[in-house]
Amino acid sequence: MSLEQHSHRRMNLLTGEWVLVSPHRSLRPWQGQIEKDESQVLPSYDADCYLCPGNARAAGMHNPAYSGPFAFDNDFSALSASSAGTTAGHDFFVSEPETGVCRVVCFSERHDLCLADMAPEQACRALRFLSEEWRQLDRRDDIAYAQVFENRGRMMGCSNHHPHAQIWATSSLPDEPGKELESQRRYFLQHGRPLLLDYVEAELEAGSRIVCANKFAVAMVPFWAIWPYETMIVPRRAMAGLDEFSDAELAGYTDVLQRTLRACNRLFQTQVPYSMGFHARPSDGQAHPEWQLHAHIYPPLLRSATIRKYLVGFEMLGMPQRDLTPESAASNLRTKVT
Repeated sequence: MSLEQHSHRRMNLLTGEWVLVSPHRSLRPWQGQIEKDESQVLPSYDADCYLCPGNARAAGMHNPAYSGPFAFDNDFSALSASSAGTTAGHDFFVSEPETGVCRVVCFSERHDLCLADMAPEQACRALRFLSEEWRQLDRRDDIAYAQVFENRGRMMGCSNHHPHAQIWATSSLPDEPGKELESQRRYFLQHGRPLLLDYVEAELEAGSRIVCANKFAVAMVPFWAIWPYETMIVPRRAMAGLDEFSDAELAGYTDVLQRTLRACNRLFQTQVPYSMGFHARPSDGQAHPEWQLHAHIYPPLLRSATIRKYLVGFEMLGMPQRDLTPESAASNLRTKVT
């Protein structure tokens, strides 16, 4: 059976979940929602931006006149340092307190400079700063997991154009890294090696889903990708935390990340919106030799800068589905990698 021609389903080795792949639907006509192209020219400084240096934030505090990366506690945090014990008093209504910290990390003072367009040394500096922010939260006894992520573009719900990441550090292990932990732990107990390192070697041998690579990192469209141009970037050396990169490894990883983001931008001829996040090991003080650090990048675009994918209908009630195969998506991206 040709995976490029017939419907089939693929398993996500990290979560144990399935995705339906329907290559023959790629040619169906589109008469649905047309989004507005998000491309725009931004100033290097915006006097109305809550994140630019020296400006007042929404809650009234003022940013310092910073240069380079800058971080602060989110003024409208989704988590608080303390939470009253909650109980609904019924077996059917289960709840529990959740505490934590939400940090905002501006990549630089520039309102118009995103990760993809930074000079390599600027991007490395931003990622090193981000890893240090993660490390400080990771070491806290009251934190079980520190999730680093970036929402880019209005289409992905980003409320401010100034390029920035966030870290939500929670007192419990969230669902997605929890599923990944179980899969990686099970594989490590059976094989004595991290699942993702062996998976990367298999992907490099296959070649068809690789976007770009160097001796430090590999970017690929995963075999089980849900979003049309979803990618995953994995270091080629075993490491579980964001604080384990040497300077050379971080430079190599940053190179692959930037080349992947720029390939997406060239493919769609726009500043592609996306959600991106790093999955590092749990923050429980354990070594976690089974865990391999990796980043997920989820652009929503499907056919053009104005046509996006929706997870609706069968995908909400049954399982995720995609038309374009991961192999075709990777091939399209490779043509735009420089």
